[in-house]
Amino acid sequence: MEITNFIVSRRNEALLIGDYGSYRKQLARRLLTVNQRLGRASPKGRKYAPKAPISAQDVAGNSEFIALLLLTAERAWAHALHMKSMHSADSSSKVITGSTRTHIISRLRKAQQTAAHLIEALRSSKDEQNISHILLEARAYYCMLLGSSCFESQKWEICLKAYSEAHLIYKWLARSRGASEGDPFSELLTSTVDPSIRYAAYQLRLSRTLSITTIVARYLPRDSIYVQEVLKQDPDLLKDGPATTKRSSDGNTKDLPKTISWRSRTVNIEDANIAQALAAASVAEQKLTSSLSANSEQPEKERAGAYDEVLLPSQDAVNATKTAIDELTADGVAQGDQRMQGLQITTTAVNYALVGWRIGRNRVLCGRGDGAHLDPDSSRKVKKPREDGETAATSAESNGKRVARLRERVNLYDTILQSLDSVEELPGVAADQVFLEELSTKRLYFASLRCLAIARSHNISGNSKNALALYARALELASNLASQAGSDATAKKPLNIEVTENQANSLHHLLEGLVAQHRALVDIENLNADAAKSAKSTAPGSIPMIERLDEYPVNGADLSNLVIYPPRLRPIPVKPIFLDVAWTYIDYPGRAKKGQGVADGGLKAAAERVDEKKEGRKGWFGFGR
Repeated sequence: MEITNFIVSRRNEALLIGDYGSYRKQLARRLLTVNQRLGRASPKGRKYAPKAPISAQDVAGNSEFIALLLLTAERAWAHALHMKSMHSADSSSKVITGSTRTHIISRLRKAQQTAAHLIEALRSSKDEQNISHILLEARAYYCMLLGSSCFESQKWEICLKAYSEAHLIYKWLARSRGASEGDPFSELLTSTVDPSIRYAAYQLRLSRTLSITTIVARYLPRDSIYVQEVLKQDPDLLKDGPATTKRSSDGNTKDLPKTISWRSRTVNIEDANIAQALAAASVAEQKLTSSLSANSEQPEKERAGAYDEVLLPSQDAVNATKTAIDELTADGVAQGDQRMQGLQITTTAVNYALVGWRIGRNRVLCGRGDGAHLDPDSSRKVKKPREDGETAATSAESNGKRVARLRERVNLYDTILQSLDSVEELPGVAADQVFLEELSTKRLYFASLRCLAIARSHNISGNSKNALALYARALELASNLASQAGSDATAKKPLNIEVTENQANSLHHLLEGLVAQHRALVDIENLNADAAKSAKSTAPGSIPMIERLDEYPVNGADLSNLVIYPPRLRPIPVKPIFLDVAWTYIDYPGRAKKGQGVADGGLKAAAERVDEKKEGRKGWFGFGR
């Protein structure tokens, strides 16, 4: 019987749809069923009679008794966890005290005692000199319950010793059976045992940079016969640092990285979480390389999706490094400390690797040659064959769709340029002038590709002059790439942040051809425009030169169209507008006296009206008497 699988499977099934309370009720119903099957249940209507304790003969004769003890221990554990979760949901108080805390500890001790009873029964029923796997699983389960009880009692040293023994046994069981990361042993390690070890070590004021293996090796009870048996089978379980190994999914062990290099500096990896994340990223990179080389004809989206396997462990490495730095900062470690300096270099290295894979994924999405070539859209649906068996004619891609694809490429190039800008903010990058020059070279490459994509969109829209200006700008940006680009040593690796010399030369030659081609096209357009303009000026019925003196003849004056001869009868203005405006201000013969008399008569009438008004005002304030 597999004890660990029995426990983990029932916990997962119950907690998936309920809580610890429902899990406890489910265990109670299961206990009643097992007791009835074994004849240990009290009949209905009769008084409860205590049953004899389960002996070694019972366990050896029927495995149902093992399940009975496990269900009893799990019910007590679920009861304790249910009370703890109910208290955690109540926000009125933060610390469990009084009778509730005593009750929780009592339930955990009952579960611990039941697991101890199971171990004694198994040892008595088997040869004590031969410790089987089921006995080791029972011992690990007992140590886990003991650690939970001491955790609630705040006995941190005993708790750490118990969890250390459980960690060692579960780790050896996982290795010996070649289990993957989804097996019950690894699940218990990651969800319960390792976090409890971390918290107990924190309560004992141990350094947060210590790995789980180092803590386990320090607090492991060496006098336990179970520990001695496990270490006899695999002495490398407690080795950490340079000799740390990890088992992959295929069952083979591989060394975790001991150091990490950035430019000319190499630092040791002291945090086990960072080492595991870097090892996972290295394995994912190898898988990506083999996958892309085997499926080189896949569409861009499927090839870009393969990068997710590398991006996830790379992001885990970044998160683990940030967590380690935060823990050192919380402990008051100065920035000049050697550990902090090493983590800063590790931060720069893992972030640069993550940015490189993100850029590589975007480069794959851009298409062939990093988007330098505008190939037909490979994601378009293929038309079904016609009923007569002939192949259906495929319509050409519209200009609107081509411009939309180019717009998506421009967005990808903008994302790449933003990622390159973020690299400059990493620790230690601003002081490295050689590295900044390399970054500027990569920026020129992607900026040139961005100008190329925008120029293609203008060319499709019919703006040849704008396209020529952008092609010339792209050629200017790419002119120094060939001399500054990297070597072709990384040509066979998946695309990342590195730009090879071959890629830079290909882009430069392509831009030279496009600039020459569009210069010729623009010259042809200008010649055609000038010819059309000159033809229009020499056409019959055009305006003669005498009436176009404000225009400069670019192609020479047309001497055959100077004036209209013989002159034709044309309407001309009889009375200019300024004579109408100035009519009353000009003395014409025969109207000067008449106009003046009219003016004098008007002045006299106005004076008489003023005198009449003055005579009407009498008194001090103008009131009449």
